[in-house]
Amino acid sequence: MESLPAVLLVATMDTKGSEAAYVMECLGEAGIAVVSLDGGIMGESPIPTTISREEVARAGGKTLDEVRAIGHEGKALAVMIEGAKKHVMDLYGRYEIKGVFSLGGSMGTTLGTSIMRTLPIGFPKVMVSTMASRDTHDFVGTKDIAMFNSVCDLAGINRISQKVLRNGALALAGMVKGLRDFVPSEKRLTMLSTLGTTEICAQQIRKLLENKGKEVMFFHTNGSGGKAMEELAQVEDVEVVIDLSLHELMAHRLGGGYDAGPARGTGALIKGIPTVLVPGNIDFLATGPLEATKRDFPGRIYHSHNAAITAVNTTVEEARDFARFLGQRCGEAKGPLAVLVPMGGLSAFSSRGGPFYNEEVPRAFAEAIKEGLSNEIPLRTFPYHINDREFSEAVVAMTEEVLTLRRK
Repeated sequence: MESLPAVLLVATMDTKGSEAAYVMECLGEAGIAVVSLDGGIMGESPIPTTISREEVARAGGKTLDEVRAIGHEGKALAVMIEGAKKHVMDLYGRYEIKGVFSLGGSMGTTLGTSIMRTLPIGFPKVMVSTMASRDTHDFVGTKDIAMFNSVCDLAGINRISQKVLRNGALALAGMVKGLRDFVPSEKRLTMLSTLGTTEICAQQIRKLLENKGKEVMFFHTNGSGGKAMEELAQVEDVEVVIDLSLHELMAHRLGGGYDAGPARGTGALIKGIPTVLVPGNIDFLATGPLEATKRDFPGRIYHSHNAAITAVNTTVEEARDFARFLGQRCGEAKGPLAVLVPMGGLSAFSSRGGPFYNEEVPRAFAEAIKEGLSNEIPLRTFPYHINDREFSEAVVAMTEEVLTLRRK
């Protein structure tokens, strides 16, 4: 008789034991076996677990008593997270689990999602959390974690929590039962960054490349998309990267809302993946509500995208400074590289008549980066707006050219 598929259930059982037991019951009814892991520290688990908290602590390099003696909940949790990761990767490596479920508040969510982020994209992951209605960026990172808002606190089973936990459990069961092995595409892969303000260009590029038999994967440069692109570029067989939207790099330098950190823009270059760079979307920063934006970025032009997001213009000098920085970054490239600049505007916001139209911004960028690029890196300027079809065609032509380039 074929055994039931199994999933890992992770929780701090001393505080979430009854909720975990209910989830086990729901998964069992759905035909899913459960391997349980206790990440709790202080109290006792009311239910037996497959992997005890003592085992988790030992895998993290300490005894449970030593963890308890740390005296700082964050540092103690970090030990349990490291131990839990080792157990999870061991189970995953031995094909003993088909998915992961976790539940909790801020500490339990940190534990559960830290484990989930070690697992590959496509491996089912469900997190029921009191934190899911907040900004979940730090929890999800660049992985495909499905987060359910618990609505009420996870403190016992009640008319609300039983519905949410059951839905989360059944969602994971459906993912596990629907798992399939995907045959890798034989098409050459292009990774492309974009935002809605360069979507017209991105879609035109996609169609042109797909007509040439390529597979094109988009990444939204909202602070996590660019990171995901560069992480995946390290493990996927990527033919070329078209970094059409460098917005996250500008956000990091100026304090915009879509900051992807200091390493953004280095992954493909350092790995040597052929790359085409376009300064798309550096003409503005995406920030928060309008009034807060006016306080943080006074004396600028503001465009209220919606109630939560305001776009604010960047200046000519900021474009020039960014170009100098990018020129230095290009010097780190280990593979073929080219830079293309659409002189008619860098996003939909800077089209003629748009809120941030300023022909000096792309001009300043082009002049400054020309000074910083080595002669072996092609720099091309075009009299088009970034969303003009002619510019999209120029980008596609350059992707073909850059594949033939070899850095000296």
